Amino acid sequence: MCGILGVVAASPVNQLLYDGLLVLQHRGQDAAGIATAEGNRFCMHKASGLVRDVFRTRNMRSLAGNWGIGHARYPTAGSAFNVAEAQPFYVNSPFGLLLAHNGNLTNSEALKREIFLSDRRHINTNSDSEVLLNVLAHELEDAASGLKLDEAAIFRAVAGVYRRCRGAYAAVAMIAGYGLLAFRDPHGIRPLVIGKNELPNGKCEWMVASESVALDALGFKLLRDLAPGEAVLIDTEGNFHSRECATGTKAAPCIFEYVYLARPDSIMDGVSVYEARLKMGEYLAEKMKREMPHAGIDVVIPIPDSSRPSAQEMALRLGLPYREGFVKNRYIGRTFIMPGQALRRKSVRQKLNTIHQEFKGKSVLLVDDSIVRGTTSKEIINMAREAGAVKVYIASAAPPVRHANVYGIDMPSRADLIAHNRSEDEICREIGADGLLYQDIEDLRASVQTLNPSIRHFETSCFDGEYITGDITPEYLSGIESRSGGKDFSAATDAGEGGAQLDLNLLEYEEH
Repeated sequence: MCGILGVVAASPVNQLLYDGLLVLQHRGQDAAGIATAEGNRFCMHKASGLVRDVFRTRNMRSLAGNWGIGHARYPTAGSAFNVAEAQPFYVNSPFGLLLAHNGNLTNSEALKREIFLSDRRHINTNSDSEVLLNVLAHELEDAASGLKLDEAAIFRAVAGVYRRCRGAYAAVAMIAGYGLLAFRDPHGIRPLVIGKNELPNGKCEWMVASESVALDALGFKLLRDLAPGEAVLIDTEGNFHSRECATGTKAAPCIFEYVYLARPDSIMDGVSVYEARLKMGEYLAEKMKREMPHAGIDVVIPIPDSSRPSAQEMALRLGLPYREGFVKNRYIGRTFIMPGQALRRKSVRQKLNTIHQEFKGKSVLLVDDSIVRGTTSKEIINMAREAGAVKVYIASAAPPVRHANVYGIDMPSRADLIAHNRSEDEICREIGADGLLYQDIEDLRASVQTLNPSIRHFETSCFDGEYITGDITPEYLSGIESRSGGKDFSAATDAGEGGAQLDLNLLEYEEH
């Protein structure tokens, strides 16, 4: 879940890239980086921290040139962050190449061996993004005619990347002297859009980004999403080229983007994220009418922030008042990096505070986007009771999260997933609610699909354990957990990645 950006402009691009990364900050807070090109010279600055903290005036002045890429990093590999893993990554052979990547390669260990033994390249970090960069560099070298590249050779190289790399990857790359390259994996799991800005002199500026909000904020017009298996090349003169470089493509965007990860004002694969969340509330309201018709709820309250559209639509469909019952402190440290549960609980109290009059003497329905660990939900339910709620029900706009995500979202290990090996009644008791309602996975799919019927499939592995790339085995999942320092579940089919634990209830873009 990283944010990537690439721009080819008619004027210095450093400010555009900085502003675009600010808009994509919700997709990654560990580190940020920008690379630009002036002639055949690359300029780059990257470091750990938020975008606003990484870049100073002196750094911006050093980023010369009219085209470049940017990255906001969120960890997906289950390991402690090393500043050397900040992106973009660079190699100087064969042509000078920079790359930024969102996603996760599921065959990165095998690729590392290939790169060392066959490609004769060296990997310096544990990042699969560096693996992807070196695979692309090797394929470019093979596709080139001597020391020269052309459009056809670059697309042949991307086709080679598709043949070798498995998993989820949306990437932007800079090829010295040639231009900006962007490509999306054959299933389109991670998002990538393209836009342009037509100048008065008839020329065009181009931008590719993880989400359309970056285009909106910078005055670019959204053209479309990159298709699964598609690559686009924008040369240094601003000429646009595209080609379908993968075979056997099957569009299956990650449905968790619509549930939680993306900003509500984004358009992904032709679907408004905001409208999809309204639909989730609509379907959830109908399920509540069927399964909890006599709950006697007085008020619907969202758990800020991404659950608000679903909560609003639920309240409307149920004919109940919608109220804001929690106020968020946006200046507290992020809860998902806290080292222990006691600190996590303390951080929830620091981050959210109740408006007591909205709870006192009432039966309340809390609406959340998803329930992953359950720790936050349990604490919020306790806060509602302490504020005077008579009964506390909770509804999740997403189904139970029971399985690991291996495509770029660092979900907890199965031992930390509250829904693992528990029934909904058991989960309800564990978090202390008077009633619990989960979205059905069929209704979740319909919430997005009704807005774009051309989407036939979704990546939903964290809910149903079905991995769209077809290469995820129990041994693979067990190996991930073992490498991350978790317990060895050798027979597991849904062991998590470990590492930095994502608190999906409290990670939100408005904090930045």
